[in-house]
Amino acid sequence: MLDNYFDYKKHRTNFKTEVIAGVSTFLTMAYIMFLNPVILSDGGFDFGGVFTATALATALACFIAAFYAKTWPVGLAPGMGINAFIAYGVCLGMKYTPAEALGAVLVAGVVFLIISLTPIRAWLINSIPKSLKLGIGAGIGLFLAIIGFEIMGLTADNPVTLVQLGDLSNPLLLLGAGAFVSMIVMEKKGIKGNIIIGIIVFSAIAWLGGWAKFNGVVSAPPPMTHLLTFDLGAALSASMVTVIFTLFFIDFFDTAGTLTSVANVSGKIGRDGKIEDIDKAMLSDSVSTVAGAMMGTSTVTTYVESAAGVKAGGKTGMTSLVIGILFLLCLFFSPLATSLPKEIDGAALIYIATLFVRNIVDIEWDDIAEAGPAVLAMIAMPFTYSISHGIALAFISYAAVKICTGKLDVNPAIWVIAALSVVSFAVA
Repeated sequence: MLDNYFDYKKHRTNFKTEVIAGVSTFLTMAYIMFLNPVILSDGGFDFGGVFTATALATALACFIAAFYAKTWPVGLAPGMGINAFIAYGVCLGMKYTPAEALGAVLVAGVVFLIISLTPIRAWLINSIPKSLKLGIGAGIGLFLAIIGFEIMGLTADNPVTLVQLGDLSNPLLLLGAGAFVSMIVMEKKGIKGNIIIGIIVFSAIAWLGGWAKFNGVVSAPPPMTHLLTFDLGAALSASMVTVIFTLFFIDFFDTAGTLTSVANVSGKIGRDGKIEDIDKAMLSDSVSTVAGAMMGTSTVTTYVESAAGVKAGGKTGMTSLVIGILFLLCLFFSPLATSLPKEIDGAALIYIATLFVRNIVDIEWDDIAEAGPAVLAMIAMPFTYSISHGIALAFISYAAVKICTGKLDVNPAIWVIAALSVVSFAVA
């Protein structure tokens, strides 16, 4: 039955290859099961509830992709960067409750869904300059890095310099440093699942050394404490407009960029430059965001780690189906998730940050008008501790540079987003 549905012969693949591809992608993105609850719980979410929601939302999203966007061998899960924005920007920074934050995620997902069904989708994908996309992506990476430094204990507060080096005598910090190095070494050697392997191995060392408490491995899944708890009242208020725009912006363009990358690897880009079935992949992503918000987790998005499965030979939605099944099995490992030392979780965040930042090599560095706003986005996000502020400043500066240099032939979306960004600062 699966052979007929996914049409292995047409795509020159088989069941065994698709299963191997699914396992490969799962290993590269399984870290989200541990990091998403850690990050969102800092913003007031219930750890166990987020753990269960992460597993179920991820599985459902992968099943949607498998059976609707069945020519895309991709994995979907709550996105890194967006979850940090929700926890540290929206909940801790702007003082919204988890229910109100989930309401914003839901509204942003509905907007994404509507746009995915209209020609606006293609217009938006082509509207944002590549340099800004890369700069914003790198900025999100640096935002994750500063959070990782704090969680890991590498930085501490200082009344004069604001930050200083943390306590290097802390054995858990040193184990986190070892985990970070090991993740890099394993990637260099082409070992799949380097993040999850680094987390588990160095956590085990912490348990054996008595520096962290081991709570067990398997248990019944925690209750879904955030199921259908979203609050649309705050989400539909004027003060939440910038939050919803930021959630939509990150999800939309991250998904578009990820799908383009996967399409390049899998050969899904035609001679005319169009990507095969991208409309179905985008729609699957937007529906998954809506479903994830209802279950109680942050924005669900397509993972660039999907390229690992493509490189392993995955060519159909069967790969996504395998990923979803494996995440369902993760439901029973919540005791293990609560046993991981936060310092080692922080190390994983810093490692993931490097993956975001390394794309800056593709910025047009020879054109300061393109590179300047991109760099501003990169440095504004960690230093203002806000992804939304970084995006706003990037668009305002980009529009201002174009006006002052007489280069007014840019996509109208630039002017619209820049104007909205000015308004957001004015009413803040």
